[in-house]
Amino acid sequence: MKTKEEIAALSAQFEAKTPQEIIQWAVDEFAPEIALSTSFQTQSMPLLHMATRILPDIKIFFLDTGYHFWDTLIFRERIQHEWNLNVVDLYRDSRWDHFARQNVRSLPLQDPNLCCYIYKVQPMQKALSGLKAWVSGIRRDQTSNRAHAQILELQDDGLLKVNPLLNWTKRDVQTYMADHQLPVHPLYERGYRSIGCAPCTVAIGLNEDDRAGRWAGRGKTECGLHTDMFKHKELAEVKDQFVMEPEDAR
Repeated sequence: MKTKEEIAALSAQFEAKTPQEIIQWAVDEFAPEIALSTSFQTQSMPLLHMATRILPDIKIFFLDTGYHFWDTLIFRERIQHEWNLNVVDLYRDSRWDHFARQNVRSLPLQDPNLCCYIYKVQPMQKALSGLKAWVSGIRRDQTSNRAHAQILELQDDGLLKVNPLLNWTKRDVQTYMADHQLPVHPLYERGYRSIGCAPCTVAIGLNEDDRAGRWAGRGKTECGLHTDMFKHKELAEVKDQFVMEPEDAR
């Protein structure tokens, strides 16, 4: 593995590279110990399309939270079948089962941070353990947190996070979608321009920011996969962010 200084230098060089060139480098360096994560929303399609044409059997992680719109699950099945994708579904740790069943309706609304930790952050941490690279589709124009991201980000545990689309804009996504005639998530035309779990996603107006429909009114813009929360391996390290605390963590 390269040093932090070498990674930083490469990341700076990649600012002038295309997403395809960045993905190709990552595949050449790390395959088969590499995976891509996706939510199968419309904005996810360009990265899926590029990566699977460079490495057709790349491992694709999908967080099956149990809170997805049916439209998302049906769209995911369709794309997986038509594109012959190597999708791996990720689920919450079974140790949360009792707590999750007790709070299945209230958790997303009362404590969305804990909900994201249980259903997204922790399962992704476990799935990425042992791999060398993680390809993500985040862009700098999406949130204030992502505006400071780097194309290559070396995690504390040695995992390299690769963000090939970081410099892309919403227009770049739209152009690529049109040029390659990529399928669009069925909820997109109904005002769901950024789609997550159903309890935490609403349709938005034409002039609103694409992420405005995520956790609307709750002062939250990120699930935790792309924040400092992801760096912590134990709930005890981040529990001060949560309102509800599970019995198992006490």
